[in-house]
Amino acid sequence: TCQAGMACSLDTLCGQAFGARQHHLLGVHKQRAMLVLALVSVPVALVWAYTGDILAWCGQDPEIAAGAGSYIRCLIPALLVYGALQCHVRFLQTQNLVVPVMLSSGATALCHPAVCWLLVRRLGLGADGAALANAVSNLANLSALALYIRLSPSCKDTWAGFSREAFRGILVFLKLAVPSAAMVW
Repeated sequence: TCQAGMACSLDTLCGQAFGARQHHLLGVHKQRAMLVLALVSVPVALVWAYTGDILAWCGQDPEIAAGAGSYIRCLIPALLVYGALQCHVRFLQTQNLVVPVMLSSGATALCHPAVCWLLVRRLGLGADGAALANAVSNLANLSALALYIRLSPSCKDTWAGFSREAFRGILVFLKLAVPSAAMVW
């Protein structure tokens, strides 16, 4: 996805900052990436919101276009959370803090079938429930990692809270993020 590709730039930026012992920059890079990925998500979400109409306009069977459109609209919340999740994962991995990522991802993966069952079967949401389950699982994973970053002594030097510094250097971030996304595509 576009977000995962753009988040790859954090591997470079955070890795360099960590290696140079400029630990506070890891948090700044993460915030900047979250901001950019949130902004990139808006036009993608708009396209997703009209996917059913776009597919019908392209000649797709109306029933299939409507089903796909409904599913992808229900996937928009997962899109919005996914970018932030990727930023948190890369932030931790560049510090070699992979165990929290593994545990959080593992717990999320173990709970995901139950979330799917609840939304798809129990609440009767069908395919739309499957899409919403992705948002729930991504949000649970993001929440666990955000709590770890906030509370763990391992991140006390790299996460100092939100900073206005994240709003500077966006073009530098994009110069690395756009080619990273193009490689993933």
